[in-house]
Amino acid sequence: MSELLRAAQALVEASNGNADGRTRLAMRNYAELVTFAPVDEILDMLEVVFAEDWMAMPPWARNLAYRLAVLQRPDDAALLREAAADLFSFGPDWDPHAERLEEQAARLEESN
Repeated sequence: MSELLRAAQALVEASNGNADGRTRLAMRNYAELVTFAPVDEILDMLEVVFAEDWMAMPPWARNLAYRLAVLQRPDDAALLREAAADLFSFGPDWDPHAERLEEQAARLEESN
């Protein structure tokens, strides 16, 4: 189990109020680890955390993970669509960003 996955699971636990006041520490640890994680580790972490409980990870943490993954793989149309779908799942505030990602994915697919 990667250190990032452990940090994400600790964040989920803290976000659900089961961490005895350790929420701030869990948030900091997650942010530090995801910031410098390689894309494959980020995607593996998301897959495991979502399989455990798709709604448990806070939207800000999901958005950060996908944003960092997309920055590392800007030409990966499938990843752009996955990130867009996740943004669409959490309200209209992020819909313009999701639409932009879908448009970018479509342009990439057209050029290939």
